[in-house]
Amino acid sequence: MASESAEDPRTAAAVAAAEAAGPGAGESVRIDSWIWSVRLVKTRSLGAAACRGGHVRVNGERVKPSHSVRVGDEVRLRAETRERVVVVRRLIRKRVGAPVAVQCYVDNSPPPPPREAVAPAGVRDRGAGRPTKRDRRDMDRLRGLGGPGGFAGPGSFAGPGWTGGAGEPGDPGAA
Repeated sequence: MASESAEDPRTAAAVAAAEAAGPGAGESVRIDSWIWSVRLVKTRSLGAAACRGGHVRVNGERVKPSHSVRVGDEVRLRAETRERVVVVRRLIRKRVGAPVAVQCYVDNSPPPPPREAVAPAGVRDRGAGRPTKRDRRDMDRLRGLGGPGGFAGPGSFAGPGWTGGAGEPGDPGAA
């Protein structure tokens, strides 16, 4: 199997094509476009939204999507439950394949948490069938969605205004 490195002729050709489509000497690239090009976010609009939301920092400063990034800048991106810290090595404007994208930055990110540390919520055994009402209440309680009374509130059958049955005193439909 061919290795995914600079010696691979396909990767070398892709790197050359990315550099040819990139900015000229002394030019810069928008940060939202760059983080999309090197595959740190899935879409350019998600990159712009991350910038507007304050999840992208360049050299320690929160930036707008139109901020210019240059070679040597440190980019911090908080996305999908982890923080990515990368140093820009090469500027590109167009989205490229993963082997080429990795060569455009130096990844200084902390390692992701192990999968065992992230507890799966509401995972059932295969073939166990649909959850019962009791199982659903237990899962909701684990997620913090319902208390001991469940979702019952004012106006529902189990709410505080319910008296128990039709025709009893205090029932608004009794007479």
